[in-house]
Amino acid sequence: MERTTVCVVGGGPAGMMLGLLLARAGLDVTVLEKHKDFLRDFRGDTVHPSTLRLLDELGLGERFAALPARHLEEMYMRIGDTTVVAADFRRLPGRHRCIAMVPQWDFLDLLASAAAEEPTFTLRMSTAVTGLRTEAGRVTGVHLVDEEGRPGELAADLTVACDGRDSLVRRAAGLRQVGFDVPMDVWQVRVPAQPDSGKEGKVFARFGGGQAAVTMDRGDYYQTSYLIPKGRDRELRARDIQWLRDRLGELFDWGPDVTNAIGSWDEVKLLEVTMGRLPRWHRPGLLCIGDAAHTMSPVGGVGVNLAVQDAVAAARLLAGPLRRGRVTTADLARVQKRRWLPMAVTQKSQIGEHEMLLRPALDDTLSGDRLPAPLRLLRRVPALRTVTGYIGGIGIRPEHAPDFARR
Repeated sequence: MERTTVCVVGGGPAGMMLGLLLARAGLDVTVLEKHKDFLRDFRGDTVHPSTLRLLDELGLGERFAALPARHLEEMYMRIGDTTVVAADFRRLPGRHRCIAMVPQWDFLDLLASAAAEEPTFTLRMSTAVTGLRTEAGRVTGVHLVDEEGRPGELAADLTVACDGRDSLVRRAAGLRQVGFDVPMDVWQVRVPAQPDSGKEGKVFARFGGGQAAVTMDRGDYYQTSYLIPKGRDRELRARDIQWLRDRLGELFDWGPDVTNAIGSWDEVKLLEVTMGRLPRWHRPGLLCIGDAAHTMSPVGGVGVNLAVQDAVAAARLLAGPLRRGRVTTADLARVQKRRWLPMAVTQKSQIGEHEMLLRPALDDTLSGDRLPAPLRLLRRVPALRTVTGYIGGIGIRPEHAPDFARR
């Protein structure tokens, strides 16, 4: 039977970052990723200032800067005819005063290549975890199917679930999230960019007429999210695609030359929004982090940043116990305790945005003439936009690279 010290299930941002950090600590770590590559569209492509700083600390800043990126400096929203600057990242402390929009596969490839330089790191693609190994109530690794379709097992001192919002490992461990009500699902689609549109380097959210959508400048296209009432995807897709083209054109002042680029419903991807968190992120021999522990709303695009921060905290707190050969439940609980406040504050903020903006927008009760009080305050006190930029871009209790991982 194969064996490793740490088995990381899932090669997303949390899993790849954790694998890199633990390998730099000199630990045997194996990351299992069920897909053959990282090429999946409409993933979280936002790399926040706190993550950019982390990459500098890891000696990866120059490599990241060479990736194709778009830099977002402000978040705008228009409610009816009223425009609000919701966040400004340009006055944040430190070198990085923007959110970098980078295809997630490029970000993951960068982490994978850096980790591959460590002799104790292994990445196994096309390897699907099918269940957990247990002994006397302790998780001791995973059952898997390899790239050739052969079943196998991987024994590990610690298994870390980084396999996302639909985590198989979380379910196999019998850990259940406490869910929150959400008012929407999200359609995601690409729309060609317009030169000199005024949207360069910005995120635009627009609300009006019972609609809500967000578009992000990605250079030659806008990555656009259109919100629909929860559970109505099938019903609304029964309409002609021109219905969606017209609604996006109305919201963003796009003409047919832009919206006709949406050829069919096949180009419109559904994100079924869920939001929840585990009361307990661990059991003996197993830890959940990222979306496996706390499924986030897409509001603010903060999920990737929180997942990366979870990985950094886990590596710093667990590297010592792993080197000593035994990770206790108390060690795992320390990771949850460290990351609980940032997670809880972020989810509370997202719920507030759901109730203040998104639900009223979809119910067509949100009006630019009667802005919610927090938005009126942002218009009157511009300095507060930097505060919201800090909360969204850096966050509560940002993590720094452990000394053993710095280069």
